[in-house]
Amino acid sequence: MKINGIILAAGMSSRMEAFKPLLKLKDKTIIECSIDSMLCAGVQQVVVVLGHRAQELETVLLSRYEHSRLVLVRNSHYAEMDMLMSVKIGISALPVCDAFFLLPGDMPAVNSQTFLKVKETMVRSQALIAFPSLEGHRKHPPLISAKCMDTICKFDGTGGLREVWKQLESEIVTVAVDDAGCRLDADTRADYQRLVDYMEFSNS
Repeated sequence: MKINGIILAAGMSSRMEAFKPLLKLKDKTIIECSIDSMLCAGVQQVVVVLGHRAQELETVLLSRYEHSRLVLVRNSHYAEMDMLMSVKIGISALPVCDAFFLLPGDMPAVNSQTFLKVKETMVRSQALIAFPSLEGHRKHPPLISAKCMDTICKFDGTGGLREVWKQLESEIVTVAVDDAGCRLDADTRADYQRLVDYMEFSNS
């Protein structure tokens, strides 16, 4: 089963008042930690959807990763469109695969075992979408079968990804995980400090 990944990093970081992808976590940036979490879990190629300060991010990432492992694409309408547009752009750039993980770029602390557990759940259940769940709630990153790409890309209604998941509800399974990284992001300064503290503790 060939699995790729999409990481969404097109946003303007407006609530943070700093550029989230390049904020530091120990000796890396947030975006590097997000990419590395996928690659360490066996994801073969990662598509990163860029927007705000795209050229700056491209320079950083292309100096850090093998080009065969990373695909960089741009959402030129990142300031006006919702996250679903970035997802569609990421799907259009995905190398051929059986399924792909989907992860916001400001969620760098997901444990490798979570990715593997979600993959095992999809394989065992033959579901088209598998989510990790924490305390009964679906979390990132879902693993999405390539069979869902057409449905996602053709969706043009309101409600974004939440509405897409409603349409695919009968194809979704969840697996419980014990991974605080599934709920830690960097929307605000307080969120970022929680991430810093968590990464210091979990890697000590």
